Amino acid sequence: MADERDGQIPLSNEQDVVASRQVVRGLCQRLKFSLVDQTKMITAASELSRNTLIHGGGGRMRWEIVEVGVRKGLVLHFEDDGPGIADIALALTDGYTSGSGMGLGLPGSKRLVNDFEIDSAPGRGTRVTVTRWK
Repeated sequence: MADERDGQIPLSNEQDVVASRQVVRGLCQRLKFSLVDQTKMITAASELSRNTLIHGGGGRMRWEIVEVGVRKGLVLHFEDDGPGIADIALALTDGYTSGSGMGLGLPGSKRLVNDFEIDSAPGRGTRVTVTRWK
């Protein structure tokens, strides 16, 4: 699975969250990311996978290995058809939580990657895309 340039896995239970971390670890190793960059991307993937499962009711993680000129990177997409996020700016605030967590998932993940995009609205689900460049 992790040797493909792109692919996807479901995020429908806790085992899928573990599998997402394993896939991301393999992809980061394939791209020869430093141990620090591997850890950052795996941590972001873990947080976003868990958000997709808990807040989005499940969904999927898609990945792409991309090349732009001489740069190589890993792009991860987390997608769900859940209730969506009414106030994205608030959701990206440290300490804000819509559940029982610590409120570090989205803002923490944003700090761990090079590029972060979120698209969400009530009743439309959520799409989070993160990229880490080598």
